[in-house]
Amino acid sequence: MSARDTMRAVVVERPGGPEVLTVRDVPVPRAQAGQVLVRVHAFGLNRSELHFRRGQASFGSFPRIPGIEAAGVVQDAPGGELSAGTQVVALMGGMGRTIDGGYAQYVLVPAAQAIPFASDLPWDVLGAVPEMLQTAYGTLAVGVRPEPGQSLLIRGGTSSIGLTLAVLGKMRGLTVLSTTRSAARTALLDSVGVDHVLIDDGNIAAQVRQIYPDGVDGAVELVGVNVMRDTLRAVRSGGTVCFTGMLSDQWTIPEFYPIDWLPNGVRLTAYSGDAADLPAPVLQDFLDAVADGRARVPVGRVYTLDEIAQAHTDMEAGTIGGKGVVVL
Repeated sequence: MSARDTMRAVVVERPGGPEVLTVRDVPVPRAQAGQVLVRVHAFGLNRSELHFRRGQASFGSFPRIPGIEAAGVVQDAPGGELSAGTQVVALMGGMGRTIDGGYAQYVLVPAAQAIPFASDLPWDVLGAVPEMLQTAYGTLAVGVRPEPGQSLLIRGGTSSIGLTLAVLGKMRGLTVLSTTRSAARTALLDSVGVDHVLIDDGNIAAQVRQIYPDGVDGAVELVGVNVMRDTLRAVRSGGTVCFTGMLSDQWTIPEFYPIDWLPNGVRLTAYSGDAADLPAPVLQDFLDAVADGRARVPVGRVYTLDEIAQAHTDMEAGTIGGKGVVVL
């Protein structure tokens, strides 16, 4: 097998700690009709990949190349859906779980999972965008559905999704309140336009109601069900809380009594989403806004493929300070 037939990739043979992420040479996948082979230039790091690596994911199999997203250029698309050389992001659709994912020099995905764009932004920025934007955009458009001029609480504001939600919220004309457990991260939230930074002491509802006595119009829960009851109490009657993330790794409620958990009139929904929830025009508009300085991509740290175990260690420790990105 020649060098052109192989690629470097991260392979996980079994669940475990960061040490199970091994970089090795594997065959380059071959595209067939309906598939797109993408030459990966960069990929973002996501907590769902951490859960998969640990064996905590609800689906997926080993051995596997992980990674639920990637950014690069089309290498081959036998069905003609995209031209070779087209810039694309690929995400979701079983990537890194039931099919090999983006932690590699090439990734093979169904054509519907590849979204085209055109941008001169550097690959570390482009690699940070797909899953982060899809989740933040879908959370607002499908989950919370705020109107311009309304208020939005982001619980877990210094996460990459939280930072992107703040950017999109300000672009939509929202007043944004974001939480952090550390006052040292106030400047990070200020840098993406957050209007009110709240230090999370476990009782955010009381802080919110000092600013909005009736509660905020909407909220996004990114921390987990361990704090969601308090988040629900920060929202006005008729408002919506969207459960999107679980930074605390707590996502189930052992005993859920709706009348006790849900304040009168407050709506609770959730968002997970897929590539179909990120239309190509939305991706292009966001990248153009970043290029024009109207939006910001919160890249925390950039790694090489050989640093993947360290990247997961940092992600587990919560020390990246934004979106972790691997550039190939």
